[in-house]
Amino acid sequence: MGESPTGGSEVLFERLLKVNRQALRRLAASYARVASDQDDLLQEIAIALWRALPKFRGECSERAFLFRIAHNRCMSYVVKRRSTIGLLDTQVDPEDPRCNVEAQLSREHERGRLARAIQQLPLIYREVVLLMLEGLDYREISEVVGISESNVGARLNRARQQLKKAMDEELS
Repeated sequence: MGESPTGGSEVLFERLLKVNRQALRRLAASYARVASDQDDLLQEIAIALWRALPKFRGECSERAFLFRIAHNRCMSYVVKRRSTIGLLDTQVDPEDPRCNVEAQLSREHERGRLARAIQQLPLIYREVVLLMLEGLDYREISEVVGISESNVGARLNRARQQLKKAMDEELS
């Protein structure tokens, strides 16, 4: 059933999935609305990573390599499914259980507004925003998406403008 990593690649595979599990879940949730589809997408990402690890030469960071694979699997999913891409159930920020209920409700409301605004973005802007929210820098995003760093900056700038407009409109 295809190639498999050998030696240290198995350890790297397990570590990459473990360390990036939540980020990959958020990424999958931004492309698939239904939990079972998200799980299928995560499994496809894991299989693709397993197959690609023997080819990893360290020319980019391990995280950029992983997200490049995940990005490609997600794009294949979009092409195959042609479904509406959802983000509403994704947590953008981790919750702080020590905060009071009112502050927590306010943050949840803001996260929901942001999630709805991100969902409205065109895919080319949404993908760079999601990768930025996962902590990737411009260089890593450019490696993942396959565009120049200056193009990453331009897309993020346009995405920010569209997000601000969408969130301002929601308030009116």
